[in-house]
Amino acid sequence: MNQSIVNKTAFNAIGVMSGTSLDGMDIAAVEFFLKENKWSFKLHAATTISYSEQWFDLLKNAPTFSGEQLTELHFEYGRFIGEQVLKFIQSTNFAPDLVASHGHTVFHRPEKGYTLQIGNGASIAAKTKTLTITDFRTGDVTLGGQGAPLVPIGDKLLFSKFDYCLNLGGFANVSFEQNGKRLAFDICPANFILNHFAEKQGLAYDKNGELGKKGNLNTGLLNKLNQIPFYNSAAPKSLGREWVEEAFFPVLDQFNISDADKMRTVYEHTAIQITKVLSGKGKLLLTGGGAFNSFLTERIKDLTTCETIIPSKEIIDFKEAIIFAFLGVLRIKNINNCLASVTGASKDSCGGRVYNP
Repeated sequence: MNQSIVNKTAFNAIGVMSGTSLDGMDIAAVEFFLKENKWSFKLHAATTISYSEQWFDLLKNAPTFSGEQLTELHFEYGRFIGEQVLKFIQSTNFAPDLVASHGHTVFHRPEKGYTLQIGNGASIAAKTKTLTITDFRTGDVTLGGQGAPLVPIGDKLLFSKFDYCLNLGGFANVSFEQNGKRLAFDICPANFILNHFAEKQGLAYDKNGELGKKGNLNTGLLNKLNQIPFYNSAAPKSLGREWVEEAFFPVLDQFNISDADKMRTVYEHTAIQITKVLSGKGKLLLTGGGAFNSFLTERIKDLTTCETIIPSKEIIDFKEAIIFAFLGVLRIKNINNCLASVTGASKDSCGGRVYNP
């Protein structure tokens, strides 16, 4: 690697993120600055590329592909990422030092010692003629970690003025410092459950909590939800669809009440579980799709003693892409970008595979 780029204290980086929801590929152009051992950033431009029906189907069905089909998709998707990033560079006149791509997760079984994010880095580097870093999770998994979450190092170094970084996605997850270590874990379901009820009404999501607000709080259901054993287990811990189906929906099904009442109760439950984690006072940064849900954010604000800050729409929408750009910068400078205190690995590590153009 060129030593001149390693020694830089200002970087132009592009972060690329594709989530499991397949709602598109986020691309962010970010400038990072290192001054007196502190990092800061400026977001120059960002966009979301929606997947065509063909790409949606390919990525959704990738886990069922043969080895040869998956290898072909890995290279084809890398070329696609490279083409989209090149168009983005040309339209923004942003001159990147590097591209950092999360890729798209096909398999993630850290308990079996493997993970796979496709989107060949050599293809991206060739298309963009730019140094490219991919495959951020594998190193941590080989050290016995979960390979996730990766965002907390960005919370620690880029959003350090906040005591808590709360992401309201399908599940609510949090990142914060405790006894000199970064901790991060899933707290409870959020949009996953709320969207489930909204979809029954023919809506993609519950805009501003309008459906939930119409319901009545059911204290019996609320108490049952709050007694689910997961909430008393220690971190690191994470949630998924399987847990919702096995532990959460059965509790909801015990109560013969309207969906509106169930939603209103889930809103309260979510706010209670989140605020239980936020001990004491401090600044709370709220991001993720749920940050746009005014009813949910109001309930959190009402129950917490923290000062709650909802950032700009750009930060809410592109925080993950920004942080993946940052992970690439840390990789180039050979600074640890994966925290064992978060993933459960045997040690901190510097993850990512580097491809020269």
